[in-house]
Amino acid sequence: MEEARIERAGVADAGEILTVQRAAYVTEAQLHGDPFLPPLVESLDQIRKMIAESVVLKASVGPRIVGSVRGRFNERTCLVGRLVVVPDLQGRGIGEALMRALETEAAGRADACVLFTGHLSETDLRLYRRLGYAETHRERVADHVTLVHMRKPLTPATAPE
Repeated sequence: MEEARIERAGVADAGEILTVQRAAYVTEAQLHGDPFLPPLVESLDQIRKMIAESVVLKASVGPRIVGSVRGRFNERTCLVGRLVVVPDLQGRGIGEALMRALETEAAGRADACVLFTGHLSETDLRLYRRLGYAETHRERVADHVTLVHMRKPLTPATAPE
């Protein structure tokens, strides 16, 4: 497989990012028994707006978008969201590359990155821990879903190179 290119997404990428997002979150919906997870019901217009108003990175292999991640800034914190990789390429380092690129982008603007994921998402939790994120707290949002909130400080010494 050719190496994935990581770059900023443009509004024209919104449709393909939505397709990747829905494909990636089907397993999360099955895992948590919830077909109405926010990433699965987000609209094309919402994704276009997110691309226009925040940092959205995409991973491409050839002409195909195979992953994305978004970061919104709240004062000195980068709120990481919607890390997705197409199911057929998961486990090949694309998610890690997207996260490292977002952290690099955020390092000059934020003191920390924060995110959350479902408590049953063991693969995601392992990735985030490996990248240096530490659990800060858990939040039960439904009988079947508990969110695990995580944080990683960004300093010149710890920002990715």
